[in-house]
Amino acid sequence: MQRLPDTPIPTYLVESQASANAHLADELSALLKERPRDLILGLATGSSPVGLYAELVRRFEEDWIDFSFVKTFNLDEYRGLPSGHPTSYRTFMAEHLFSKVNLGPRNTHLPPTKAEDLDAACQAWEEEIQATGGIDWQLLGVGRNGHIGFNEPGSAFDSRTRKVELAESTREANARFFDSGDEVPTEAVTMGIGTILEAKRVRVLAFGPTKADVLARVLRGEDDESIPLNALRRHPDAALFIDEAAAAGLRG
Repeated sequence: MQRLPDTPIPTYLVESQASANAHLADELSALLKERPRDLILGLATGSSPVGLYAELVRRFEEDWIDFSFVKTFNLDEYRGLPSGHPTSYRTFMAEHLFSKVNLGPRNTHLPPTKAEDLDAACQAWEEEIQATGGIDWQLLGVGRNGHIGFNEPGSAFDSRTRKVELAESTREANARFFDSGDEVPTEAVTMGIGTILEAKRVRVLAFGPTKADVLARVLRGEDDESIPLNALRRHPDAALFIDEAAAAGLRG
């Protein structure tokens, strides 16, 4: 793993996704051993974290780590999907992590999507995060347009948990998880950028050629507040892990 010089967000070039997953699993394992009873994790969905979750499950099965007292808060959830829908993020997390380790259902939280007063529900969810002491370790992926969570370009850097409309490029990127593109929801509830920035540590995974353009704009460009990923320039303990394909735009 190589630290890239002169990047506004500390950035590490990894030989493979597996090496990034092992590094982050080591970091999380150490945190779990230091703070087994009060660790608060912020979690992400999508293709980027799947390998990390598999590595954490392996370590749990081999008795390296224990999740019994951990609390988790996920970044986002679609609106308009029925309970138990196979492409909901609750289902994703159950399939890849929650059902495979000793995380009790009462300790796992996703943003509210069905409350009659959604604004009040989002505020209550923010207050629940604060009541735990705040997120200790936040995992992020990056959309091809630079979104983090479902904070699309133009989202305010002090935004909080709220309902959002999904950009067409985001819906197109997520269509592979649905039977047809028409089934992809147009709305979601997302943790805000301001909420993300309050996490004590933030770790970002960005793999593959579809991320190369936006990473070049962020890591070699100006502090453009229209790109949500640029908000991490303001975080004191953020790190970005990218592979060779994602780093293609940084060459030369």
